[in-house]
Formats: sequence, structure tokens, C-alpha cells
Amino acid sequence: MVLSKVIAESFRQARAQLTGNKLRTFLSLLGISIGIFCIIGVLSAVQSLQDNVSGSLAKLGDDVVYIDKWPWKDNSDDWWEYFQRPYPDHDDYEALRDNLATGKLVNYWTVPDTRVIKYQGKAVEGGYLFVTTYELDRLFNIEVDRGRYWSATEYRNGTDRILLGYSIAEQLFGPIDPIGREVKMGGRKYQVIGTLAPAGDDLINPLDFDDAIMVTYNNAARFINLKNRNQYGGTIGVKAKEGVEIQRLEDDIQGILRSARQLRPRETDNFALNKLSMTADALGSFFGVLNLIGLVIGGFSIIVGAISVANIMFVSVKERTSLIGVKKALGARQYIILLEFLTESVILCIIGGMIGLAMVVGITSIINMFLPAFQISLSLFYAITGVVISAIVGVLAGLIPALLAARMDPVEAMRS
Repeated sequence: MVLSKVIAESFRQARAQLTGNKLRTFLSLLGISIGIFCIIGVLSAVQSLQDNVSGSLAKLGDDVVYIDKWPWKDNSDDWWEYFQRPYPDHDDYEALRDNLATGKLVNYWTVPDTRVIKYQGKAVEGGYLFVTTYELDRLFNIEVDRGRYWSATEYRNGTDRILLGYSIAEQLFGPIDPIGREVKMGGRKYQVIGTLAPAGDDLINPLDFDDAIMVTYNNAARFINLKNRNQYGGTIGVKAKEGVEIQRLEDDIQGILRSARQLRPRETDNFALNKLSMTADALGSFFGVLNLIGLVIGGFSIIVGAISVANIMFVSVKERTSLIGVKKALGARQYIILLEFLTESVILCIIGGMIGLAMVVGITSIINMFLPAFQISLSLFYAITGVVISAIVGVLAGLIPALLAARMDPVEAMRS
């Protein structure tokens, strides 16, 4: 009963502060609002960015090892060493395919250059030639929008069959069904057997095949010297068998490649084994720095806001000194006065925090309208966090003024 009266009186006093001197109160709460906006806004943006990027990179698979010339980590210190390495080639692919017992799938691909593709006098430039072995669709779960993937016979014989990315197919054929149509590329005729599904609107899309012109390795080997690994080297992806740990797969790959490349025991590896966790660790550090920046900026703003709210409470105590004396003379206990001013301070700060959350919602809504590929969302957890931070700031900002009011001598207070 007493607590409800204290809260009701605190709400009344907080409303009086808000309406009595609007400009002073607004400027005092502005620091709280900006602080909450910085902290919750940055946390929400970074979390949304992390979810977007992590979801995109997850398409690469956490059970896949990528063999490349360059490591995915920072390689600035050993750049020349990595530069001198040979690219993985089809011979490496065959060595792994034939000898790797712990691998479920081994796939090799390379992107030699861009090509012009033509259909009935219409030409599309800028499409990149994507040369791949047969396992690509199973390694990355390639989704064929129309038509089909290559058959085993077509791959083995290197027949002139082609798959087109979504954008290339749209530009070249428009509303026409491309399946079965004959196109020309580099003076050769190809039959279109399939088009790939659009890549989507992810902020980072590691499997963006929208502009791809896909042919099989056996077909491309007829008109490109793919044995020149320094010019046409590519990447090998190895998917682990069920139940095989990624570290064991890496060890087996390392042994087979060292043997295939005839490396001596004391020679270092001239290839890099990359996996998704390497990128995730690097991104985790990056996102951690972004979160820290938001916390620092927001923290300074909240400190300024807390000092401003404390100033309001000191003024409030000064203006209500006589009333405090009357209450104490009528029997009000110290903790009642203390709770009254603390609650008032918390209410003011929560109002400032709610304004900050409203700013987050407004700004993120505008960003989402103009950046459909990057949608920022304010989670319930972060909204509650913002309110809790505001309440804690309210307690800290109002504690000294509340103690000052609670410890007043009633007689001296009524005289002032």
C-alpha cells in the first residue's frame, strides 16, 4: 500500500518535471536517449549484420575444407611465400578423389575469364566462365531453376551442354524459355540444359552464380589449356563423410597432397587448407570491435545523461525542501523519501531510454527501406536491455539527491 503511494507520487512528480520545464528536461534526457540509441542501435545493427553474414557463409558448409593457394587468414606478412605457390589443379583433384577415404565429395573449379555469349544476334557481355567438375551440385546444393544439371554421360564425354546463371539467362532470353536453345560462346555452339536459381539478396553471397556461364571441366579442356596451373589454377572443395571430424579430414588431405606434389619431409606445405571456422573467427573479432565502439560511444553519452538527470533531481530536491520537511514532520520515514526520489529518477531515465528505443526503431525502419539486402531488426532482448540500462542509470543518477532529501532535518527543511 505504501509502495503504491510512493510510486504514484513519483509518477506525479516526474510528470511535473516533464511539463514544468520542458526544455531543461528534454536536454537532460537527451544524453540518456542518445546513449541508449548508440548502444542498442549498434548492438542491433551488428547482430543483424552478423546473422546476415554468418547465414551467407554457412552456405559454404562447416564440414567442407577448401584447398587454395592463399589462406583465408591475414597473409600480409607471408605474401611472397604464398604468391610463389602453385594453384590447385585437376591433378590435385584426381589425387584426392582417388585416395581420400574420409572425403564424401571432392570438387574442383576454376574461373578462367569472362566471356561473351550470344543467341540469335543478341549478345551478353560480362558473364564469367565457370569450369567445374561433376560434383558441384552436391557440394553446394546448387538449385536449378529451370531444366536440369549435367548427366554423368554428358560430363564424361565433355559434350557441349551449358548451364546459365539467372542474370545471364534473363538478359539473353528474357521471357523466352532458354531450355534446349542453342547459344554461341567463343565460336562454339552450346545447348542450354539448365538455368540456376537467383542468388538472393544476402549482403555477402559467396555462392553468387547469377552471372555464371557453367561448363564441365572435360568440355573446357578442349579449348583451354587448363593444365597451366599458374594461369588457370582454381580451388578444390572437399566435403567430409558423415562422422568424420574436420581435423582428421585436413590431416588426410595434407598427406595426400604432399605426396602428390612430391614435397620432402622438411619442406612446408605449398597449399592452404581453409575452412569456414577461420572466417567465423575473424568476423567474430571484427564484430566484437564494432560492439565495443558502440558501447564506448553510448557509455559516454549515458554518463553525460546521468549527470544531467542528477542535476534535475538536485533541483527537484531544492524546490521541494519545505514539502520534504512537512512529510518528515508528519511521520514519513527516510526510506519513503528515498524511494520517492529514486523512483522519480528511474521514471525519468526510462522515459529517456524509451525515446532512444523509438529512435532506433525509426532509423532502422528507414535503413531497411533503402537497403533490402541488409535488414536490421530490434529484438525483444535488446529492447528490454535498453529499459534495464535506463533504470540502472536512473538509480545511479538519483541516489545522491535521494539520500540528501531523506537525511534532511524536518525543522530545517520547513524553515528553508
